[in-house]
Amino acid sequence: MPIANRMRYINKRFTNRITGKIAGKVHSPIALLIHVGRCSGKTYSTPIMVEHNQGSFIFALTYGSEVDWLKNVQAAGRCTLIWKGKEYNLVHPRQISEADGLKAFPNPQRFILKALKIQDFFDMDSSQNN
Repeated sequence: MPIANRMRYINKRFTNRITGKIAGKVHSPIALLIHVGRCSGKTYSTPIMVEHNQGSFIFALTYGSEVDWLKNVQAAGRCTLIWKGKEYNLVHPRQISEADGLKAFPNPQRFILKALKIQDFFDMDSSQNN
């Protein structure tokens, strides 16, 4: 079951603004996802946890598959990810199985994802820009 909507609201309004300041930095465990609004055309930056796996990035959908940033990425078919101080163009968003998604995350993240009953994952192919 995805994290409750109340927590989602708190993260979107407050926590993301704080983590956004460190997201994407060389030593940060948090990446920064840059995507374009499917209706507004506005550029958004969303702090996010991801894992790199042989040329792709795996995303755990902790709030489920109905989040705006995912809908924006799916509509565009692409986004930019800043991870560990490097920029990646990501393309081809696709849903993957829970088992494959969980395998990509090391413990303790995997343990936490299982405890939270996160079942939705997707991945995207990557290419490094710099």
